[in-house]
Amino acid sequence: MNYSEFMRYKTLQLRNTIRTLFLSGIFFVSCRPVADKPVHFDSINQLLVAGEFKRVETMCDSLKAHRQLTTAQVRQLDSLVETGRRIRLDFRLSESEMKSRLQKYFPDLDSATVQKWERAGTLEMRRIDGEKRYFGNAVPNLFRLDDNARLYKEKVDGLQVDSLDLFCLQHTSKVISETKNSGNPVLPVRMKLSYTVKAKPNVVPDGKVVRCWLPFPREGHARQKNIRLISSEPENAVIADNSNLQRSVYLERKAEKDKPTVFRIDFEVETAAQYFDLKPEQVKPYNTESELYKEFTAERLPHVVFSPEIRKLAGRILAGETNPLLKVRKLYNWINDSIRWASALEYCTFTQIPHYVLANRHGDCGMQTLLFMSLARSQGIPAKWQSGWMLHPRHVNLHDWCEVYYEGIGWVPVDQSFGRQNSTDEKVRNFYQTGIDAYRLIVNDDYGRPFSPAKNYLRSEPYDFQRGELEWEGGNLYFDKWNWDMEASYK
Repeated sequence: MNYSEFMRYKTLQLRNTIRTLFLSGIFFVSCRPVADKPVHFDSINQLLVAGEFKRVETMCDSLKAHRQLTTAQVRQLDSLVETGRRIRLDFRLSESEMKSRLQKYFPDLDSATVQKWERAGTLEMRRIDGEKRYFGNAVPNLFRLDDNARLYKEKVDGLQVDSLDLFCLQHTSKVISETKNSGNPVLPVRMKLSYTVKAKPNVVPDGKVVRCWLPFPREGHARQKNIRLISSEPENAVIADNSNLQRSVYLERKAEKDKPTVFRIDFEVETAAQYFDLKPEQVKPYNTESELYKEFTAERLPHVVFSPEIRKLAGRILAGETNPLLKVRKLYNWINDSIRWASALEYCTFTQIPHYVLANRHGDCGMQTLLFMSLARSQGIPAKWQSGWMLHPRHVNLHDWCEVYYEGIGWVPVDQSFGRQNSTDEKVRNFYQTGIDAYRLIVNDDYGRPFSPAKNYLRSEPYDFQRGELEWEGGNLYFDKWNWDMEASYK
């Protein structure tokens, strides 16, 4: 993608992000009178695209102070300012900070090399208020995305062996050997999980109530059962009904001056691995009139969209293939070979994630999953979102994956970002195309679903739900206002 294409893409992305925030009605404002004159949002949008965030804030503040505006117009102005603030938090590194982090590997780093990486998109940068600003994870991503840069790193640090890869190779091999009946859960793991969120001192005035939603496991899955809330801090936790596709525990407590506001839940869950040893001839033709088929082959806005680009790419990858299992294999393998894993910007700053992934040829687990789902659904393969946590020993983290439905078999897990494993055994190598390991916590069976009880303000993460959400009467508390921690112990 050349520079002019890149700028067109960024312009469209920001405009769509602003439109999404505005149309969601997620900024709380009081009633306002009818506007006296039209507000020219295009000129403010252009400033935002150009990275002139301070000027955007000044213009928006001036309009709200000196003009009669409608509620919708105030919301749109607030959306512009909030979009800039969140992007600024993602691009938190100055040029000198970025170079300092690269000094160990490139002691004689020159401007031409930096500019080459920037143009290629392997060193993610934006000009904000006239200054170059770099994504907080730009440096580790550079080594993931640029093969030559990675060689420089390996010369200094040596070749690094990924302990998670080794663990999964051993574990999935055992899952396959233990699976006597395809799809039956095996190798159950009993876990105690302690999840804590701490709102920073004084982000909420003393005595004001903080509302908190924490992730909680969903029931009804063959590989996740025996779920029990042990305790909560504060007490009187409200567990959302399992009908909520993004399931939470709701807590409230008052903030105290100069102290963090702490929320904690301790719970138990038993998880298991699942592997389907499938062959193409086992998969029956879909009942295209069923409600399940119609729902899970439909577009799911804003991220599962059958754009001409998605349809064309899917058609090229499949090249006339008709068998559902072979379709999934081809899509999975193309993403594995073409889209590298890299740390991602916050999802709340995106409108259409798969198109970003295709434009930049990288993305994290959720981004790769949304691309897979878009391609699959566009070609008549039912797929649904699933996410929560990966809980492998010493590798506890947020994680996203999905499931594919095969007629006559049912829902089968697919973990796109775990990719093909380094094994000569074909079943082990392709395990994550039709299987999943035992160390997963399922919190979500869709994205962008409402909470119970309802949240009043803009979510920090409008789509996924893993870290939690906080708010008070004055508005949402974004991720920079609180910290989270998950502790796992295995029985």
